[in-house]
Amino acid sequence: MTISQKTRAFCTVFAVASPFVFGNAMAEPGKHGHSHHHADERAYGEPGDPNKPAREVAITMIEGDGTMSFEPNVIEVKKGEQIRFKLRNGGELEHEIVIATREENLEHAKEMAKNPDMEHDDPNARRIKPGGSDEIVWRFSKSGEFDMSCLIPGHLEAGMTGKIVVK
Repeated sequence: MTISQKTRAFCTVFAVASPFVFGNAMAEPGKHGHSHHHADERAYGEPGDPNKPAREVAITMIEGDGTMSFEPNVIEVKKGEQIRFKLRNGGELEHEIVIATREENLEHAKEMAKNPDMEHDDPNARRIKPGGSDEIVWRFSKSGEFDMSCLIPGHLEAGMTGKIVVK
């Protein structure tokens, strides 16, 4: 076999095998390593419709005395209810909030430890600078106990986590 025949054979095998080896990484340019769920796949609900009525829940992100927290850190929601979380960073550090299952947030925290400046464009997450504000509109379509955490390295460990209880 000559070099060009070897090259041709390699290219043919590579072209045939690539979709199986690399999967969606090649099929979906711009996607990166961690998975993003579609709205109907989330165990904790789906993005809300900002044009529909929603109960407003204010959450303040704070730090002090070596701790970090959300106020309030427990929120009760009725199944099917749409919530407009009015988020305010009352601290001196940048914070974020990610609404997910506890398991998903702990897994994502590991990814954040490797890439602390990872940008989020997910409807269930916001990063907010000191003194800033933002909102998340979310409809809780399933019952359960869900997590809200700041996954910036060190913040979860300092206590910046809370529960959303959906009944």
